[in-house]
Amino acid sequence: MPTTPLSTPSTRPFTPHGRPPRGLDSVPRSTSHQGAFGRIFRNLPPFEPDDADLVALAATMIEGLTPEGNPLETDDASAPSNNPDIPAGYTYLGQFLDHDLTFDPNSLLQRENDPDGVQNFRTPKFDLDSLYGSGPDDSPYLYVDGVQFLLGPNDHGEIDLPRNSAGRGLTGDPRNDENVIISQLHLAFLEYHNAVVDEIAAVGDTTDMLFEDARQAVRWHYQWLVLHDFLVKLVGQGIVDDILKKDTLGIAVGGGVGSASQWKPDLKFYAYKVQPFIPVEFSVAAYRFGHSQVRANYALNSDTAGSNSDGSPKEIPIFDPKNPDDPNANDLRGFRPRPADRTIDWFRFFFDLGGLPGETQLTRTIDTQLSHGLGGLPTSVASNPSSLAARNLLRGKSLGLPSGQDVAREMGIPEYLIISTDNHALPFRIGTAYTLPDGSPDPTVPADPPNKAALESAFGRQTPLWYYILKEAELLTQGRCLGPVGGRIVAEVFIGLMAGDSLSFLNREPDWRPKAGEFGCTQDGVFTIMDLIKHVQ
Repeated sequence: MPTTPLSTPSTRPFTPHGRPPRGLDSVPRSTSHQGAFGRIFRNLPPFEPDDADLVALAATMIEGLTPEGNPLETDDASAPSNNPDIPAGYTYLGQFLDHDLTFDPNSLLQRENDPDGVQNFRTPKFDLDSLYGSGPDDSPYLYVDGVQFLLGPNDHGEIDLPRNSAGRGLTGDPRNDENVIISQLHLAFLEYHNAVVDEIAAVGDTTDMLFEDARQAVRWHYQWLVLHDFLVKLVGQGIVDDILKKDTLGIAVGGGVGSASQWKPDLKFYAYKVQPFIPVEFSVAAYRFGHSQVRANYALNSDTAGSNSDGSPKEIPIFDPKNPDDPNANDLRGFRPRPADRTIDWFRFFFDLGGLPGETQLTRTIDTQLSHGLGGLPTSVASNPSSLAARNLLRGKSLGLPSGQDVAREMGIPEYLIISTDNHALPFRIGTAYTLPDGSPDPTVPADPPNKAALESAFGRQTPLWYYILKEAELLTQGRCLGPVGGRIVAEVFIGLMAGDSLSFLNREPDWRPKAGEFGCTQDGVFTIMDLIKHVQ
């Protein structure tokens, strides 16, 4: 629907957040295109509101600061802006998975010759290439002996990523050093691989295949937790079971007929003809739900928990609002040696790891609020605009994404579940209007903007897909998991990508499951990120 601009469009250039993966800015609508990115809803028209309206909408999403300049946040687990079902570590596990899917191992020369990644960008897979790089032969700097990963003690004698003389982490994907939390999650995976090598060698496997055997074991346990831990938390077990199904086939058994089975996912929307690709509806909208889960600050350990004597929080902000452009600011940004008080106690990020009640931090709910630090990214991260919300909305328009309502109707979602100005049960509204359990206002909620009515008129029937996915989660699941549109897109892409990988356990060994007593698994068929971390603590 055409809209009237709320203000004069900015003439400042729009630059993407970081360096976008090759091919993201050139996404054709053909199903036969061989490249990294494609589309699910190819026939839907793009939603093209005015840029100024999108920037104004983004401004309503950013939480504020206290009078002292500290990020606003509530630690009350029962506050609607916190998600009691998902601990904070899953935000960064989601970032780790994203880097694995969009890992690009090709040389700079290849990138320059093929800037859109039409042929050279490898098929996206959950295969931990961001961890393993190109393997010991081609990425020897990652390994100590061609089998186990090199680990680096830092200046404080703590285990850290190995780093070069500039303090940059030596990782398969450099993005896994971009903040203190994901770098230590990457470190946990390095340690897990090394532990798996030791366990396999202990039972006599010291052959030339030791590295490959360990990598397969790590990959399959990782794939299991992606499907049965991470994805289930985001969309619910029912949606995973609705898509991930087995196809039974008859086999000859002693003159009679027995049965075997293969995984055959029931994908209604995500389909490919040549090879799996990452849909822009996923990468630019649905999977960016994680931005709303980011907390303003985090307690990493006892040194960074609680309050200082003046009442200010000890928690470390994601970006220091008082020194946003200082590369050595007291915040969580990475690409530098890890400070002495930044080693993570993982019980503060995942349940069941030994912490006391209330010590495990929660993700923020999936909604239309973003922490203050994401509203003004440091210039070293992004600029023009510096707001991550504005960047997401503008990129969605530039890539021709359809509106959320159009996608919902294309998916067959009934009208009573589609958010719109015309739906009295689920009306489109700017803001969350959360209150605390005692009825008082939630301090994190941004104040209503003076142009609220104009924005609701502009976007009430046609809403940017990313914003719509956040809003449906907010209204239909209280922000605890994704809603109908976002949940189905994420689930189909995750399962479709894994089914499209000929080396995944779904294809190589359909009946495989983690086994109790092996590689950190304590119960047959159950393996989570918490089991992985327990195994290396």
